[in-house]
Amino acid sequence: MLEKNWLDLGSVDSLKDPPLREISVQGKPIALSYKDEQFGAILGVCTHVGGPLGKGKIDGDHIVCPWHYWQFHRVTGSAPPGYEDKVPQYELKIKNNHLFIDTNPITKVHKSAHPPHQLERPIKREEGPIRVVGISTTIMDSKNPRYSTSDKLLEVAIDYAKNELSAQTMFIRLNDLKFRACEGFYSKSAFACTWPCSITQMDETDQLAQVYEALIYWADVVIVATPIRWGAASSLYHKMIERMNCVQNQITINNRVLIQNKVASFIITGGQDNVQDVAGHMLGFFSELGFVFPTFPFIAHTRGWDAEDMERNIAYVAESDDLKNGAKDLIRRSIEMAKIVLHQHLSREEIVKAGRKAQHLTINEEPSDIR
Repeated sequence: MLEKNWLDLGSVDSLKDPPLREISVQGKPIALSYKDEQFGAILGVCTHVGGPLGKGKIDGDHIVCPWHYWQFHRVTGSAPPGYEDKVPQYELKIKNNHLFIDTNPITKVHKSAHPPHQLERPIKREEGPIRVVGISTTIMDSKNPRYSTSDKLLEVAIDYAKNELSAQTMFIRLNDLKFRACEGFYSKSAFACTWPCSITQMDETDQLAQVYEALIYWADVVIVATPIRWGAASSLYHKMIERMNCVQNQITINNRVLIQNKVASFIITGGQDNVQDVAGHMLGFFSELGFVFPTFPFIAHTRGWDAEDMERNIAYVAESDDLKNGAKDLIRRSIEMAKIVLHQHLSREEIVKAGRKAQHLTINEEPSDIR
């Protein structure tokens, strides 16, 4: 048994408020708490992904991690009943109205083994034809569906890819999925924003896993369709891409590029204008994830600022061969670009991003058989 090594933390009265604080003891963060006339001290590092327990909150007798809400008893360091994780407990004593801590913990850390999430598996493209996923971001009442110009042009593109270009296809309507909005874990710490997404890991009912699966593991080409809403892409589109921060953040914290050798293109429609601004935002975002683009990476249609007769806009799109042919040619260009990038072999290189430190990334997937 280690000899006790007592360290004076200060006067008792000065340590009672706030009821939870983070202190440093020989370079280690300690979550020091005071409740019901009793002090508690546990190691302030959550066993999940290292969240700072001393910066969380007290709920009953437990400290709640501020990152992902894991809980540990504020005195013993044990997780609530039913969970096996434990953080080390530190012994405290009061002498001459001063609080002392033994710098040697009296218990050990225990991190229970958890089965890996399905999205944690290695990324490998299986052999086979080009795979295309279409993502529709229009919003409507699913019980009373309406005609959507962006959705219909996306259908034209996906059907053409399947029936004429021999691609495997998938069609995802975000409107059919139930998923939570981004909860800003990245705002707490870059390391609080995890892959897979923390929300997806914690909530088995969160259906954005279908989108992650399609983009990261399945698709070679992603074509996203959106209406223009008040000069911007749809709110459902933004709800989706905010949840993609966990993909881009892997580059920042792990030098890991999840999106490699994948092509993105876009369909943008609206009764009023602002096409180029919407397209610019979409291109900028998907480039940050690692996508590349075909020549002329989007098609678009609007009837201008003063076009309020939306029924005519719907009729125009429904009857326009030019727009349908544009959608077909967009997906053709996208598939051609996908074939090019899939047959390239990219060796180790330094990727320098303006405003960020240089990252050394390895992009070394072998090209697959593309039939």
